[in-house]
Amino acid sequence: MKKLRVLLVDDEIMIREGFKRLFDWEAHDCQVVGEAADGMEALAQIDSLRPDLVIMDINIPIMNGLKVIQLSRMKHPGTAFVIVSGYDDFSYCREALRLQITDYILKPVNYEEFGTCIDNLKISLFEQRVSAEPEQQEERTITGITRYLQEHLAEEVSLSVLADQFHLNPQYISQLFKSEIGVGFLTYLTNIRMEKAKKLLLSTSLSIADVAEQSGYADYRVFTKVFKKSEGSTPSQFRRDFLETREGEQDNRI
Repeated sequence: MKKLRVLLVDDEIMIREGFKRLFDWEAHDCQVVGEAADGMEALAQIDSLRPDLVIMDINIPIMNGLKVIQLSRMKHPGTAFVIVSGYDDFSYCREALRLQITDYILKPVNYEEFGTCIDNLKISLFEQRVSAEPEQQEERTITGITRYLQEHLAEEVSLSVLADQFHLNPQYISQLFKSEIGVGFLTYLTNIRMEKAKKLLLSTSLSIADVAEQSGYADYRVFTKVFKKSEGSTPSQFRRDFLETREGEQDNRI
């Protein structure tokens, strides 16, 4: 079996360095391919690196680990997640179990137990891949469709547009989203548009209208309504809250 590609996610650099230096990844046929320090960075790294396994803390900035897992599941259902947290809290454990994570490990990490977790995970992933071989064609199809959506997010996209692009029946594509990703087409499209919008709001000074347009909404009023329903605040408030939080963190460091 090929080496597992691993992404480390923790806002504390010493924790990430500890994982890299204190655990023998090579002995367990694993390779650390990337790191992330917050939830938004983790989502971007998962999208670009396509790791087999994500080792993640829950309490990370911008977006907590459980939300990252929930969103990642939509696009990368085959990615495995192991939560490493300092919180021995039943509500966290219950939510993690609902998201079907592979394991929930408390800090400080016992690396011998962690190695057993990794070895068991490798066996499980191998068995899943063997059983999934007949479904590989559908997986390639949905991967192509989701990639197309990411690349054409600012455009008007519908099941009919996808059907013409991929020479498939719209109903078949709709069923693919439910069977391969676990959510309907419109839910998936709205989620990735909201993620694009949040990235633009936090990393650029674009106007709300421009953010709306680049996220696939010609009418910024519709965009604002959808954003508020999804995130619980307007785009302007979301940006303002982030900037105030960041300024507060900077003041605390001074």
